[in-house]
Amino acid sequence: MAYELVVIGTSWGGLHALRRVLGGLPAKFDVPVVVVQHRHRDSDHLLVSLLQDHTSLEVHEIEDKTELEPGGVYVAPAEYHVLVEVGHLALSTEEPVRYSRPSIDVTFESAADAYGARTIGVIMTGANDDGARGLKRIAARGGAAIVQDPATAESAVMPAAALKAVPDARVTPVEKMGTLIASLVSRSRTARRGTPRLTRKQESDADSSMKEQS
Repeated sequence: MAYELVVIGTSWGGLHALRRVLGGLPAKFDVPVVVVQHRHRDSDHLLVSLLQDHTSLEVHEIEDKTELEPGGVYVAPAEYHVLVEVGHLALSTEEPVRYSRPSIDVTFESAADAYGARTIGVIMTGANDDGARGLKRIAARGGAAIVQDPATAESAVMPAAALKAVPDARVTPVEKMGTLIASLVSRSRTARRGTPRLTRKQESDADSSMKEQS
């Protein structure tokens, strides 16, 4: 099954890490990337500009009902949870989760429910355990789990918590993460071309089965 969505979660030290990851993605990378970076409630739109300087992919701040386009990078706004739905993103002002809004767990769990095994989840540097539960949900649905090597993180708490939740996640330093993501997408497509295509009913049955098992 080919990957169709990348979700990235980070907090303390995330700007530097995100620049490295996005800068490592090829210019023709055509899978949408959703970024949840913990931000102060008074944060402005500067994060989008700071990331755009390091990638040829188009970076957007998410609005309600933003459509997911191939190769777009979508950044969670301050003070909103981001919910992933098939083909687009929704915003929510529900209560913070573990003191965070946006919450990485909220986005990752909704991504797992919407895209299942077609999801790549990435957890990077951060000073709390947000994202660990969501990454576990993605892995349970058959998606790929990637965690920044805690030894290379500005704050190791978040990646360490993610690895505790998903011990078999792929671990890599941040400077190699973009290449790894692109490689996983490319290989998933090659593998899919070599196998019979599932019908919509077969895909739906498979997703339902994975949800029941989790």
